[in-house]
Amino acid sequence: MLGRSNGDNDAQTSGVLIQYLRDISAHVGRIHISGKIVALSVAVLLLAGFLGVRYKEAGIFLPTGAGAKERELPIYCVQTEEPKIALTFDAAWGNEDTKKIMEILKKHDVKVTFFMTGGWVESYPEDVKMILAEGHDLGNHSQNHKNMSQLSDAEKEKELMLVHDKVKELTGYDMFLFRPPYGDYDTKLIRVARKCNYYPIQWDVDSLDWKDYGADAIIRTVTENEHLGNGSIILCHNGARYTAEALDTLITALKDAGYQFVPVSELIYRNDYTMNHEGRQIPN
Repeated sequence: MLGRSNGDNDAQTSGVLIQYLRDISAHVGRIHISGKIVALSVAVLLLAGFLGVRYKEAGIFLPTGAGAKERELPIYCVQTEEPKIALTFDAAWGNEDTKKIMEILKKHDVKVTFFMTGGWVESYPEDVKMILAEGHDLGNHSQNHKNMSQLSDAEKEKELMLVHDKVKELTGYDMFLFRPPYGDYDTKLIRVARKCNYYPIQWDVDSLDWKDYGADAIIRTVTENEHLGNGSIILCHNGARYTAEALDTLITALKDAGYQFVPVSELIYRNDYTMNHEGRQIPN
């Protein structure tokens, strides 16, 4: 089974590798294998153990064995036969392009999901109300945009509920979608989010708009992404330099490719589902 590593699971990976070494030793005892082959096998496994410690930094996938079943993941994408995708915007800093983004979304009759920090809600309350009034999802992006895997459970919950209560007071809306800042999470955060009645949401297509490579780069990055497909969740940012400029063409290109846009609230399954090793939500 595959999984994304964090601090909680590096030890788990090492444990799996140790078990592999024990199995090989037992197998060698039953059959005659040359010393060179055994040495090579051990070297490969030791290298894998080293990578198991390092792969968190690279954000890549490595085998983690049966023990990874205890690892809990946010929703990266959804398994569906329908050509539905969700466009999302993280709103944590600026607000210069919100009006233009909303105009383009309205022009194409596309509903999306905005994940907002508490600071953004406080700074732009009228825009929060406008986003909801125009039929878009309001999502929670934490109060202070911290690396939440580094916080205690109590701090995690506080980061979630401070924003929740602000939006509830401002709009009357109970948010239930949560995206961890920086995409940083651990199993404890996923459990805290669910305890607070939230669905943790990640993405499988990153527009990389935050790198400011230009509008054309955003369009290519999304439309040519190897992960783009039915049930994809696309990450964009409110306030990124070229996002609004790219948005009209991006939506047109994805529609021309046959995709239908829905907000995350309409894409995900609320119950009767399982999660696979990729963070893909699968209906039962």
